[in-house]
Amino acid sequence: MVLSTNIKMGDAKRSFMVAASKAVSTCLSKPESYVAVCIHDGADVLFGGTDAPAAVGCVYSLGSINQANNAALTKAISELLAEFEIADNRIYINFFDIERANCGWSGRTFAG
Repeated sequence: MVLSTNIKMGDAKRSFMVAASKAVSTCLSKPESYVAVCIHDGADVLFGGTDAPAAVGCVYSLGSINQANNAALTKAISELLAEFEIADNRIYINFFDIERANCGWSGRTFAG
């Protein structure tokens, strides 16, 4: 998951990242050892033409991208971001199902 937000998370950033990693793992039924979370806080983000607190993100996964999982993860991340006073209607999360040959890891792709 890659997430950009225009708020500064300060000392709470690490705990947010840990919770987000667990949420991705749980909602997508993936081992957390394969989950990566990248947060860009303090980013230049406009949402609906204003710079009020907002977030935009992408989730890339080898499978497990479907309506139920996407909804569960959107809810979980929105709840975590609410702690930073980001309203759920100012968050976009896009989901992408990646083919194994299109994802590199450990000096190769997941396809081999």
